[in-house]
Amino acid sequence: MRTATPRLARAINDRVALDLLLERGPLTAPQLREITGLSRPTVSDLIERLQAEGLIRVAGETGGDRRGPNARLYGLVAERAHVGGVDIRRDVVNVTVADIAGEPVGSATRPVDPRDLPGLVAATLAEAAGARPLHTVVVGAPGLVDPGTGDLSEVNDMPGWRPDLRTALERVVGVPVIIENEVNLAAVAEHQGGVAAGRDDFVLLWLDDGVGAAVMLGGRLRRGVSGGAGELGYLSLSGTLACDLLAEEALHGLDTGALAGRVAECAFTMVAVLDPGLVVLAGGTSRAGGAELAAEVERRLSAVSPVPVEVRMTEIADNPVLRGAVHTALASARDEVFGGAAR
Repeated sequence: MRTATPRLARAINDRVALDLLLERGPLTAPQLREITGLSRPTVSDLIERLQAEGLIRVAGETGGDRRGPNARLYGLVAERAHVGGVDIRRDVVNVTVADIAGEPVGSATRPVDPRDLPGLVAATLAEAAGARPLHTVVVGAPGLVDPGTGDLSEVNDMPGWRPDLRTALERVVGVPVIIENEVNLAAVAEHQGGVAAGRDDFVLLWLDDGVGAAVMLGGRLRRGVSGGAGELGYLSLSGTLACDLLAEEALHGLDTGALAGRVAECAFTMVAVLDPGLVVLAGGTSRAGGAELAAEVERRLSAVSPVPVEVRMTEIADNPVLRGAVHTALASARDEVFGGAAR
């Protein structure tokens, strides 16, 4: 059996401590020892190391009747790195910038200009970031994203989109850019802090300007070989493509029962094949139907499904694509910034 080298052990301990500070906020050295089970010298060494790396600092002291080194609270240096999340709609670009602790520090919105989408995104990021340099940017994109290249496929009708968008963005932004399918990012947001929190298996059905789905199995997004996993819009339902059957204009005037019937027919394929246990309804059309729609879709699915299934309406009130983009950017930045703590 191979054992961890001292360097690897230090890196693991540092990351554990940093993740605890992310999750729980400032902690004292005794608290870190108690939670991690690490020895006093080990905790002292990692505190000194992380301070030298500019990752943590003294953030105050505990109780007024307690003084000395054991009373010092250590917290993250939140401004150590910043990330950008981008959500591009047909008519508007939305951006949020957050520090390494996940706290939003700036936002901006600009109308889409298809003549120079990379330049527009860069300008919107700069407005939201102010003077703060960015570490990583994640962009929510409609359509297929090739898992191999990280670029958009050519199957996309959004104004200004181009297959080499990621490369073009990196040139003008000057930092690593990750492009992810917008519905996948909405699923990341649900898994991180929505109705799917704590659930490693679920399907998110997105009904909005477009129709699509995201698949989360074993706590991981499943994109497929070409990035096409969850492209429900191409399914034929009763002789009509799902993207047409569930388009906003096709749903006008339908009561909850009729809408639930269409949604259940669309979701059934995913439930029967994947057995996710949970279907999350998201997007503007879904939210308009509310809990009543979710309950009716669950009733209809349960009547025909060979496996148990729960249907929940999203509870994310803000932009789930943007929230998922920021979370994905933070995960990438933390792996690099925190992972390099021990040298």
